[in-house]
Formats: sequence, structure tokens, C-alpha cells
Amino acid sequence: MTLLDISPHRIAGLARANVTLVARNRLTFIYAVVLPLLPLGLLLVGDNNSSGAAANAVVTALMMAALFPVYANLLSQFVTRRDELVLKRLRTGESTDADIIVSLALPGLVVALTTSALAVPIAVVLGQDPPLNPLLYGLTVVVTLLLFVAFACWTAAWTRNAEAAQLTSMPVIVLVVLGQVATAFPDNVRRWTDLTPGAAMADLVRVSWFGFETGSTDQTLAFSDSWAAAGEPLLVLTAWAVLAVFLARRSMRWEPRS
Repeated sequence: MTLLDISPHRIAGLARANVTLVARNRLTFIYAVVLPLLPLGLLLVGDNNSSGAAANAVVTALMMAALFPVYANLLSQFVTRRDELVLKRLRTGESTDADIIVSLALPGLVVALTTSALAVPIAVVLGQDPPLNPLLYGLTVVVTLLLFVAFACWTAAWTRNAEAAQLTSMPVIVLVVLGQVATAFPDNVRRWTDLTPGAAMADLVRVSWFGFETGSTDQTLAFSDSWAAAGEPLLVLTAWAVLAVFLARRSMRWEPRS
């Protein structure tokens, strides 16, 4: 499966069908579209002068956008379509494996990218500075979303049905949430939690947008310094993404177990 296997025309058609199915399920629509936007409300009610509070709001918004419309939504769709033999039928036609995966993930990716983009003007209007390093912030968003698409495909491989996804998704959710709350842990514990994807993503947001060094809530970094400060968390996040893609490709299942 490579980028050369992707057909924009086929993906657009499949994605429209997936959007229609998501919109018809009110609960799925709330989880996929409404819930990820809620953390941005913390920017409206929080202390506008507190960069630390704003950083937490942005990190939470991006994390929920990656977890719900991308990871949870794709996991549920993949397992459901697999059990209904939809994926098997699609693979007998013109659609490639890459077309199918991208079309399933595309609606959630659009929501997540919109959420991460909306965070910028909302924060600026409320008195926060724009991202210190927009390129690094954008790279963080892209790598994070790629990671969670791969996580969803990998989790789907050992999820027997849509109901079981609530349990099989827990290890990934723990990895993410553990990293976000790791700032409250002692240094000897943080050495290990910093290796989780959630911690790496949170550190990259704090560095790229707010100029925070790891473990700090004071803006001490300049644009040129942010690349060096982002080196370790970016390496950790990229390593997780590579591992997740490898695991997903190795374990992918397109039809129910016999």
C-alpha cells in the first residue's frame, strides 16, 4: 500500500458515503464532530493571561480531536464495515486498500484538522499569542493524526466487534491520557511517561505554540530554539507513528474471523 495506490476520485465518493452514515447516527455525530470542539471552550472561560491554562486547553482539544473523530470513529467504522463484509466487497472492485482506509479516515481527519486550525484564531482573539513556530505546530498535528489512524487500524485487527472496541481501545487511551497528566508526576516517573505518545504530543504543542521548555510554563524559547527543544518529543512521536503503521500493516484484517 503506497501513495500511488490512492485515487482522489474513488476516495471522494467513498468519503461522501461515510459522512452520510456518520451523520445519520446522532451519537456517532456528537462524538465525531461536537465533542472534539468542546475543549476550545476552555479558552473562553479560562484566564486569558495564563499561558499555562491556554496550553492545556489547546493540548486537550488536539488530543480529543485525535481520539474521537479519528481514532474511535475510524476504529468503530472499520470493525463494523468489516463484520458487514463491506470492506471485502469494496476490495473486489476498483478501490485499493489505501482508498478504503483514507476514505474511512478522511471525515474524522477533516474535523481534527479544523479543530487544530480553529484553536489559533480563538486563542488570538482571547489575548493569547499566535503559535511561536507554526510549521512545528502543523507538523505536530499531522504526525499525531497519522499515528492515530494507524492505531485505529491496528486496534481493529484484534477487535472482534464494535461493542468490544470500548475495551480494546483502552490501552491507546491510557497511553494518551497518561502523557497529558504526566506534568504532575515526579521527575523520576516523567522520564518514562515522556516516552508515551500523549506526552510527546503535549510537549510539542507547548514548545511549538507557547515556547515552553519541557516541564516549564514560562515562555523562554525563541523560534530558532523551538526546533532544538522539540527534537526529543518529535522523535518519540515519530517513532510511535512508524511503529503503529508497521503493526497496522502487519496485522490488518479485511473480513471477520471464520
